Amino acid sequence: MPLRNKIRASAPTTPDTHQSRSTPPRTDSTWSPARLALTAFFAVDGFLFATWVVRIPDVRSQVSASHSALGLALLCLSIGAVLTMPVVGRLCLRYGSRPVTVGSLALLSLAVPLPAHTHSVAALGGVLLLFGAGYGGANVAMNSAAVDLVAQLRRPVMPSFHAGYSLGGLVGAGVGGLLAVTLSASWTLALGGLLGLVITAAAGVVLLRSPDAPQVAGGSSANGTGGAAPRAGLIVVLLGLTALCTAYGEGAIADWTTLHLTDDVHASAGTAAAGYAAYAFAMTSGRVGGTWLSIRLGQTRLMFLGGLTAAVGMLVAALAPSVPLAIGGFVLVGLGLANLFPLAIARAGTAGGPQGVALASTLGYGGMLIGPVVIGFLADAAGLPLALTTVAVAAAAGALLPLTVRRR
Repeated sequence: MPLRNKIRASAPTTPDTHQSRSTPPRTDSTWSPARLALTAFFAVDGFLFATWVVRIPDVRSQVSASHSALGLALLCLSIGAVLTMPVVGRLCLRYGSRPVTVGSLALLSLAVPLPAHTHSVAALGGVLLLFGAGYGGANVAMNSAAVDLVAQLRRPVMPSFHAGYSLGGLVGAGVGGLLAVTLSASWTLALGGLLGLVITAAAGVVLLRSPDAPQVAGGSSANGTGGAAPRAGLIVVLLGLTALCTAYGEGAIADWTTLHLTDDVHASAGTAAAGYAAYAFAMTSGRVGGTWLSIRLGQTRLMFLGGLTAAVGMLVAALAPSVPLAIGGFVLVGLGLANLFPLAIARAGTAGGPQGVALASTLGYGGMLIGPVVIGFLADAAGLPLALTTVAVAAAAGALLPLTVRRR
């Protein structure tokens, strides 16, 4: 990548409000074709993943998998993602984030229909490795492209991209649930993959033809100082741990919310589903307003307040004696966690470029991987309500880590 296409990592590309008094955020319209196309990619990513998730029970029956066997197969998806993320970070540095984004979403779209055509656990695990490679690669490449675009716009718009992902997930879950009544898993996933390819092609043309954003370069290569690289690496790790704390809560809530509401708070199945939907809607709403809040409060303060809000909300949701109070707690969790992950990834990209995004994303994905497992073991030992309080602890840690990053 030519030097003229890079910008110094020390520049305040995604500044806090307190850091931007000399260069205030731009107030003109920032919904450029490139930003719209990249938002479409985030939405397709969330849509495809949700389309797969709602058909997991059908695929499980098809391969005749036990709970443990299905867990091992699903672990292959995570392994494929984690193994791919560092490689994609290097590909983004060499070829640019935008072409890699298009290629990763195309791979994900092609991989989505495959699980419905497997007839053994081993075959399912194999195709989920490919699925995970596309999903992990897309997340690193999209976030790297978004970091570059944020630097070009000089506005903290990263939450809006993740709002697109959340909205796509809501639509995917809703449409997938409706189609489950009339269409088989193979047809549903095939149509989802076809839609993904169509949108990838259309948005890819727009994204690749748009003027390139300056690539954010991290480390000592950007400023020529030997001590900058270790310092930037430590900052990326701290931000990656912030993403891990956030993803730990997201993964735990995704898997255990409905069970907690039905078993511990004695809600009906429909009410429990509505409770999780309220959490997901709150997270989407929080991300929609994330850019405005980042400008008004500053990114560090928003992350701090968000983490504390999620911690309080999780304590309420876990220990509440009534259904409305528990659902209200989950809404607070959704609002609080909404912007922690996207802002952590954005700041990791500012400090470390695409490889910073890859490292922080890998740590974050690890949190989503271990969260449900840890909650499960703790629930067997001490009960689910007490196990869910660990999400509050993780959210509090996610609130404090950005303060350490700011001091450094």
